[in-house]
Amino acid sequence: MQMASGKRKATASHPREPYDTSKFVSEAAWERYAQNIHSRNILLERNVNLFVIEYDEFWRELIRRNWHRALTQYEGGHIDVALVKEFYANLYDPEDKTPRQVRIRGRLVKSDGETLNTFLETPPVIQPGKQYTSYSLFCKSRPDPQEFATRLCIPGLGFVLNAEGAPWKLLQKDLTTLAQTWSILSYFNLALTSHTSDLNMDQARLVYGLVMKMDMDVGSLISGQISQMA
Repeated sequence: MQMASGKRKATASHPREPYDTSKFVSEAAWERYAQNIHSRNILLERNVNLFVIEYDEFWRELIRRNWHRALTQYEGGHIDVALVKEFYANLYDPEDKTPRQVRIRGRLVKSDGETLNTFLETPPVIQPGKQYTSYSLFCKSRPDPQEFATRLCIPGLGFVLNAEGAPWKLLQKDLTTLAQTWSILSYFNLALTSHTSDLNMDQARLVYGLVMKMDMDVGSLISGQISQMA
């Protein structure tokens, strides 16, 4: 009678992945996270509390610009995957050789203002006899920064000055609630930025145009931002 060996056969062990496979689709995705995000502290933005009158004014202006559909309607606060696919389907043209294109995940995506306006359903409004929208004309006029501070800030507050004494930025905490609301929309939809608190001069000009209900060529605005980032 032979005694059974106390040793168990070793079961084949699967190599352990160096990253959490339940959260990352590939090691490259994990490395991007580890290098760019993992060590950073992500701070939540301040909540903006609008009075009923201010909210109504903001919502009416969104509807007037036709921004209430394409720029703000994301279920649960996230961009709809179907919307992104539709965006690529409408803009991608492999035969198009125009320079206003961006390579995204190996594909050339058209990013000119006219194409973006067609997709977003936001044709620019240009007054009779004019060649540009009211916001473009405003930017060409070299407006006084004090105008921005007067309209966007709580009374008595204004620009923080740089070392040379020139207007530098508007602090978010110094903005009116309506200006804060428009600034947040612009950060995530019109002029993307990695710093979403204070307004530099260009951002202050844009938010001023939104608060003053100036018509804009939003497609060209976004196209310019895409070109800069690309």
